[in-house]
Amino acid sequence: MTNQEPLSPSNGLNVLHLFCHPDGAVDASAVKRAVEEAKEVGMQVVTAAIMGAKADTCFMVLGTNLWDLRKFQSKIQAAGFMVAESYVSVTEISEYAQGMPEKMINDRLFPVLPPEGMKAFCFYPMSKRRGEKDNWYKLPYEEREELMRQHGKSGRDFKGRVLQVVTGSTGLDDWEWGVTLFGVHVDDLKDCVYTMRFDEASTLYAEFGAFYTGLIGSVDEVLDATLA
Repeated sequence: MTNQEPLSPSNGLNVLHLFCHPDGAVDASAVKRAVEEAKEVGMQVVTAAIMGAKADTCFMVLGTNLWDLRKFQSKIQAAGFMVAESYVSVTEISEYAQGMPEKMINDRLFPVLPPEGMKAFCFYPMSKRRGEKDNWYKLPYEEREELMRQHGKSGRDFKGRVLQVVTGSTGLDDWEWGVTLFGVHVDDLKDCVYTMRFDEASTLYAEFGAFYTGLIGSVDEVLDATLA
């Protein structure tokens, strides 16, 4: 087997969301083996049972070597899952987060997931609007910074109820950011997104993609729900 040169972000983790459907018979043992092998090389794998028709299962994978994430995807597909949708991104520090304490920077670049006690899951992609009237990128930096500070304050009101993991995807996928939410209750996720949409940074300048909602569980729990 070829030993590829590792491909890592300059600082942070690669992130891959795989939203899957069973494609015929799924080899549950092979899925569990793929997860264990990923963890053995230092990757994190978050598994979620997805509600509705858009997907059945989500594998959120974080790791330093992009080759390892790609191999994980291949193993999941070989085990009998069809990837219905995916998202590629990296952990990052916002340009508006200058002067942030070192611990907060590390928590964003190297999150430990899933958070304890938060079993409700949601993912959606988003971008900033570039309309003829409302164009985020035509605003002066100082104005954008102030709007993002207000937006961040709204999010901090949900501390302990919701953990928000924002990963950057400009040039990597179709949208500019992927947003992964973990909540204590399902309606915590709803309340958080609803409240933050009233911030000017969202009201005038945010565009959202499809939402995927589900339940965080162990590999066995998620496979049991998916393959029941």
